[in-house]
Order: sequence, then structure tokens, then C-alpha cells
Amino acid sequence: MKHTHLGEFEELALLIVGNLDGNAYSISIKNILKQKTNRNPSIGALHTALSRLEKKGFISSKEGGATTLRGGRRKRYYTITAAGRRSLDQSFQLRSSLYLTLPKLSHEG
Repeated sequence: MKHTHLGEFEELALLIVGNLDGNAYSISIKNILKQKTNRNPSIGALHTALSRLEKKGFISSKEGGATTLRGGRRKRYYTITAAGRRSLDQSFQLRSSLYLTLPKLSHEG
């Protein structure tokens, strides 16, 4: 599979999906994004990013069981795929290699 570009928001969402290891759903992802980045994305923006990630083959999703607590609605759970993990690995390698080539800066003045 050809490397597909990840935007920053998509990369963050993908990292969180991977870290939640099968327990990722919209609200859990949104809560961690808010906690870790001080951003409060709308559910619509998050669903758009998750949809793009699924179309790229970086995550898969399935519906959980309906509950009375949710008014009979089902949660959609997201899981990172092998292609998603490879994409994160490539992003990490690129960012790390660029970071390591930064010249040392003086913190004076």
C-alpha cells in the first residue's frame, strides 16, 4: 500500500485509537484529545476524521451492542489496522529524523 498522508488531527486520532486497543469510540477519543491537547473538537469533526482514516484503511470499526443507557443506540468501536500502525511508524521515523537534524540553539538572549 502506498503511503497516504496523515493530517495532524488524523494522526492524533489514530494514535489514540491505537492506544485504546479496541475500546476506542467517539466520546473516549474526544475526551483523550481534550485531556492531552487542550483542544475540544466537535463530534462532527472527529467523525469526519475517523471516516477518512477508515477509508484509507488505517482503522476498522464495528458496532457494539445497544444499551438502554444509550436509549437503544449502539456505540461504534474503532481499531487500528496494520496499515495504520505502519503509517504511524513512518510518521514517527520522519519526524524523529528531522528533529535530530535540528541545529543546537543558544538559549541566551
